[in-house]
Parts: sequence; structure tokens; C-alpha cells
Amino acid sequence: MRLPPLAGRLPRRAPGRPRVPFRTRLRRNRGRLLRRLLVTCLTLVVLVCGGAVVAYKLTVIPEPHPETVVQSTVFVDAGGSYLGRRGPVDRQEVPLSQVPRHVQDAVIAAENRSFRTDTGVSPRAVARAVWATVSGGAPQGGSTITQQYVKNALLTPERSLTRKAREALIAVKLDRTRDKDEILEGYLNTVYFGRGAAGVRAAARNYFDVAPEDLTVSQGAALAAIVNIPSYYEKAGSDPKVTARLRDRWEWVLDAMEAAGDITGGQRAAARFPAFRFYPPGGTEGQRQYLIDVAAQEAAGRLGITVDQLARGGYTVHTTFDLTLQDATAESVKDRAEDSGDDGGGVRVHTAVVGIEPGDGAVRVLYGGADYARQPFNDAVSGAVEAGSVLDPFGGVRLGGPLRGLHGSTAPTPLRLASAYAAVAADGVYAKPRTVDRITREGRTVHTARPETRRVLDGKGTFAVTARARQGFGGQTVPLLPAARAGGKEENGTFLTAGAGGGIARRTVWSVGYDSRLTLAVALFADRPGAKKNTTVPARLPNDPSPTGYAEELTGEIWRLAGGS
Repeated sequence: MRLPPLAGRLPRRAPGRPRVPFRTRLRRNRGRLLRRLLVTCLTLVVLVCGGAVVAYKLTVIPEPHPETVVQSTVFVDAGGSYLGRRGPVDRQEVPLSQVPRHVQDAVIAAENRSFRTDTGVSPRAVARAVWATVSGGAPQGGSTITQQYVKNALLTPERSLTRKAREALIAVKLDRTRDKDEILEGYLNTVYFGRGAAGVRAAARNYFDVAPEDLTVSQGAALAAIVNIPSYYEKAGSDPKVTARLRDRWEWVLDAMEAAGDITGGQRAAARFPAFRFYPPGGTEGQRQYLIDVAAQEAAGRLGITVDQLARGGYTVHTTFDLTLQDATAESVKDRAEDSGDDGGGVRVHTAVVGIEPGDGAVRVLYGGADYARQPFNDAVSGAVEAGSVLDPFGGVRLGGPLRGLHGSTAPTPLRLASAYAAVAADGVYAKPRTVDRITREGRTVHTARPETRRVLDGKGTFAVTARARQGFGGQTVPLLPAARAGGKEENGTFLTAGAGGGIARRTVWSVGYDSRLTLAVALFADRPGAKKNTTVPARLPNDPSPTGYAEELTGEIWRLAGGS
């Protein structure tokens, strides 16, 4: 059966007509095929370029992630020494103008030597990353500083071709619309350096205990070397293997800086591998949390914000504490506490120490407990310690203002008692205790504290309190140390020991010393486990060693340390 002819069917080669070889046909149609191929390629190029242009135009530079914008608040002592921080991330922004040029150059030499001239992306690095993603290989690095900033601060950490392409587009647009210095500043304020430090300010403090503007060439090169593997290099200074490996990379960074002309040959030859702060930090860090708690509450109140807002605000709180004296006090208490022991009944001896500057209210020493992790309650600020005879010198004396009612207080806090005797030392002028001197943010002062004073005792009352403290309550007069003399005139300080109970029934011991320079109060009391779980009840102080001797020795040692500081 014959099939009907198909419409549009290709004509058959005529019978007897010779077959044209393929090569001949290809040669005859080569021009036409090349033109078609060229048109196809051009069309693809136009489509790709057009797509890239459209994608670039539609690309919006996102806002930084909230976690990269959040800054911690740092607390420093009266001399500027680092005390601690509060906040979810250890980060504080610093203007690029405060980062030495040699630190900037070190980071560029270590991470992206073409940063000043490139377009924000490295085509070779992008190609490597694409191939690794397609082939299932290990993730590839080698991104530019601009790309790293985009990845760390503006995008999610997912790894995909789509995210990598978006990263490149944003990096190019960022490079074309922002100044290089602005990009570098953002990078230096967000890149992770290890030791919990995000940004160069926290890194300078955590590794070298200096401000970023004080970083040396050697220190800057070390920080730049750390960026490569921060979680590994953060142990530099405490792990010999890590330290040796970092030193090799540090040498490599310095060589690159010299080759680029960022440092001279003389600077390179003079560079010495820097010393690092020990990591992890020592045990005194936890004890300092008592100080930070009090200062944070006060600072937040002065700014009219919550403690959480303070912690996330990037402030620097300049406290009134003397960290050297504080740490020495902690060590002195620790040494004596190890000898005090207990009577076998679970009795625990508490020591609280407060040192206040009379007439100013600045708290120099505040020891509220031995272990913040075990006992966050601050004995010095909130502990109610039975007064006993320590308030007897105020008997019959008219007290005004904040000290009104002190006579009837059976268990004042060590802070309140210290402030009362500080008023006596200041000739009857009471100064509200304060732990904050000033608060700054991004180098600008946002609050300056002023002493809040008020006369609460007249001259007659002041004389009476001191006379009673010296004569009737075991007090003694001692000459001041040379460092505490005013105008070459030697004055006398007053010391007294008092408390509640006596002999084997002694419940509390107070040791107080004061002069025009410092008022120091040491309180000893004890407790033991209560009948109910997680409760305590007051207990008698152990007699061995003597609690009175303990308190007097501690007061004398802190007093001498303060006079020599």
C-alpha cells in the first residue's frame, strides 16, 4: 500500500545525481555557518552582559546585620586600665583615622594586596569558588577585603553559587559607590580576630591591652596575621606551637609590607615579635564582675537607659575604681581566707571591703565577694551586716540628709557605713558614693559625673565622732604615709575596730580607717547552711584565727597599699 505524499517533505535527490561529499558541503556553507555562529555568540554575550547590567542595576546594598552593628560597652578603671565589658559581642567601632596607617597596611598585605586598586572582586577567586561548589570540593577563600566585608557584615553565611554571585555584585557596587577608606573602616570594625574580639579595637585590647591608635608595627602585623585563622591563632602566647606558627606568618606579613614600601628596611629589621596577653584570662576576671555590675547600674541610670541598652550601646564607662588596689585587695582577702577555715559546721566567712574618697564619693575599692559565679550577690553594696558598736561614735550626734536615721540602723551595708565615716573625714560633708567618673561613646564624652555633696554634720559633731572613735572604742591614731601628706603637713588618720558580740559569741567585726584622703571599711560576718535547701542563716565567726586580728591586718595592708599607689 502506497502512502500519500507528506506536505513539506524534503525533495529527494534526483536519480542519477551524484552525492555531494560532506566536506564539500561544509566548505560551500562555511561562511554561512560562521555567520550564524558569530550571531549566536554575540547574542549570548549581549544577553549575559545585559543580564549582568540589569542584575547590577537591581542590586541593592543591604544594611549591615544587626549583630554586626551591635557594640559592647567597655569598663575601665580610673587610670584607663581595662576592667571588663558587657554586651553580646565584644566589639566597639573605631574611626579609620584612629587606626595607624601601618596597621591598615598590614591587614591589606595579609588579606588583599590589590585592595587600593582592584574593583572589589577577584575574578580568579570567584572562579575557584564556583568550581569548588560545582565539583563538591572544599570551600575556597581568597576573597578581596571588600568581598569579605560584604560576606561578614551584609550577607548570610550560607554557601551557594547564588550567594557568591550576589556577594560579587554587591562588592562591585560597593566599590563603585563607596570610598576605599570607608570600606576598609567597615571591614576593620567587623572582622573577627579570635578571643571573642570582633573588630580591631577589641582585638588590640584583648591581645595587647592597648588602644588601636597605640598599636606598634609589630603588633599590627601580628593582628593582621591572626585574621587568617583566628580561632587557631587566638592561643598565641600560651601555646608554643601556635605561637611559632603565627610568628612565621607575622614574618611573612612584614616582608610583604617592606616589599610594598609600607615600612622601611630599618623598621623591618627593628621589628620584634610582640608579647601577648595570656589567654584564657585569669581568675580575677570573675571577681571584677562585682564592680561591673555596680558601675553598669549607675551608668545606665545616669544616661536614662536600661542596663541592656547600655550593654549594646558601644559606650566606654570610665569608673572610679583603682584596679591595682582592687586586685591587691582580692589577693589579700584570698590569702587570709585560706587560713580561716571553718569550725566543721559549714560556716563560711564573708569579707566585704569598701574604700571611698572623702568629699568626692569616688569608690576606689569595692570587694563584694570571692567568686561572682558562685555568689553574684554583692556583700559590700547589698549585704546587711550587724553594726554592733561600730555606730556608737555617732551616738548623740545630729545627722542630716542621707545619714539621717543611721543611728537606728542595726545592720547597715558596708557601703553606707563607709560613706558615713567618709563624711566625718571630710569635715561633715557627705558625698554620695559613685563608681562612674565619665561615659564616652566613639571618642565623645556623653556624661561627666560631678560629686553630689551635702553637709550632714557640723564641726562640733565631726569632732565628737572622731574623738569617740579614737578614745572609747579601741581606735588608735597613726601617722599618715608620706604619699598621703598634704602640703608637707603631716596629719593623723583614725582607725577603730568594733562589731557585734564578743569572745566566742562574736558575730561581726568592723575595721574602719579614715583620713582626708581615704575612708576604708572592712566588714567580717559569717553564715552557714539553713534548714531548707539553698538557704543560709547567720553564724558566729570562727575564733581561729582571730577575726579581729584578721580584719585589722587586712585594713592595715590595704591602707598601706593605697598610700603607696
